[in-house]
Amino acid sequence: MGCPYCCFGGATFHSLKVAAMPSAASIFRPISRTTTVDMLLTRQTRPLPLLVRALSSPALQSTPTTTTAVSSTTSPSDKGTKPQWKAAIDFKWIRDNREAVAANVKNRNSNANLDLVLELYEKMLNLQKEVEWLRGERNVVANKMKGKLEQSERQKLIEQGKNLKDGLASLEEDLLRLTDELQQEAQSIPNMTHPDVPIGGEDCSAVKKMVGSAPKFAFPIKDHLNLGKELDLFDFDSAAEVSGSKFYYLKNEAVMLEMALINWTLTEVTRRGFTPLMTPEIVRSSVLEKCGFQPRAENTQVYSIEGTDQCLIGTAEIPLGGIHMDSILPETSLPVKYIAHSHCFRTEAGAAGAATRGLYRVHQFSKVEMFILCRPQDSDMYLEELIAIEEDLYASLGFHFKILDMASGDLGAPAFRKFDVEAWMPGLGRYGEISSASNCTDYQSRRLGIRFRPSELSSTSPKKGKSNASPQFVHTLNATACAVPRMIICLLENFQQDDGSVIIPEPLRPFMGGVKCITPKSR
Repeated sequence: MGCPYCCFGGATFHSLKVAAMPSAASIFRPISRTTTVDMLLTRQTRPLPLLVRALSSPALQSTPTTTTAVSSTTSPSDKGTKPQWKAAIDFKWIRDNREAVAANVKNRNSNANLDLVLELYEKMLNLQKEVEWLRGERNVVANKMKGKLEQSERQKLIEQGKNLKDGLASLEEDLLRLTDELQQEAQSIPNMTHPDVPIGGEDCSAVKKMVGSAPKFAFPIKDHLNLGKELDLFDFDSAAEVSGSKFYYLKNEAVMLEMALINWTLTEVTRRGFTPLMTPEIVRSSVLEKCGFQPRAENTQVYSIEGTDQCLIGTAEIPLGGIHMDSILPETSLPVKYIAHSHCFRTEAGAAGAATRGLYRVHQFSKVEMFILCRPQDSDMYLEELIAIEEDLYASLGFHFKILDMASGDLGAPAFRKFDVEAWMPGLGRYGEISSASNCTDYQSRRLGIRFRPSELSSTSPKKGKSNASPQFVHTLNATACAVPRMIICLLENFQQDDGSVIIPEPLRPFMGGVKCITPKSR
């Protein structure tokens, strides 16, 4: 998703949590084909097998559940446990590579329950076989009834057909429930990890490159809060009264600086072949989930809109990912490159400490995000391109920063590999994250349903004309080009002068109306 994203809060916005589901291990039991058919073909009324009864609606309704929603109002997406969408997860691959997937889950500190996923998958396969076998038996009975039969024999077949139909309907309903539960559990399994990614927590991340050098000051340095106060650039107190903590007003040159950063970034990245977009800032919860975010998880960073299935976005990555949802792109259209400006919103649940003061961690901010859809074999190359763009942007502003290959424990669920950029912030006395770039491979596209059809030239089909090659999932990548508040922190703290003024880097001056320096206001 790029750099940490932020959210707007209010009385009508709430974080929600998913109600607990009954354990599959406690309700699923194997059922033999002989027992099933004996029950279905007999004339006598006999109880449904344990599998059918255990998954019946009354059985599920009698299972106690714990709802931990913050709001007493239940949104439409919280009613029931049936997922609204299905990801094209390769369960067979997961089963065949169980050890590698288990190690990956552990290395990424994921709470995914791989054992349960594989258990549900095997039960689904067995139930699918039962359903297919019963469909065959139903067809046998239907074919027998096409011939001339005695009335008694016909009546017997009618009753058998009715029992088969009713039993099959119940099993198909159970199969649907089981498939839904399998999906819900499997969607928590993270993407696999690039073999070169360091294993461990954030401290194990490897420095790929250092750029520039930290500025040296011959006077006591100030942080961006003090600079902003003296230069009359921010108003946190009024924002706290109007909106709450972690909100702010930008004033005077700070407003121009935000606009300059956005326009400069859009101009620079558009020159590199990216299409500029302005995105919606409210999306359906399902789109957010398909991109790998969890709007109803504990300590979620997402604001859900009460009484709806919608959320505020934490990054333009989400609407950019959704723009080609459920579509098949021609290979000739790839890569698709977008650069989008949006406001971003985050609850910042659990955030505290000196490092969160001022603009560093807020509920709402502006961000410019890059997003690429490409062929699988090209995604590593485009990740390097995104990192190069970030490096060129920040170096041209004169920042001192390092590029980090982030360790496995710091990767979000969608990322196959992620590089962070941390810039030197003199006022904080440390490096602070200003952007990141991630290769999500086909993790998001399998959920969003974004595929491409290989062209005739890359297809081995002997037929001429239109390619009949099977569609493949695209790879998606995202990277932050400009997270405005963090950029403002870097600009103010790195380019402060001993007279209290701040120099504007040359690339931004044309977008600032020619302003070269922010000076203290006369009193």
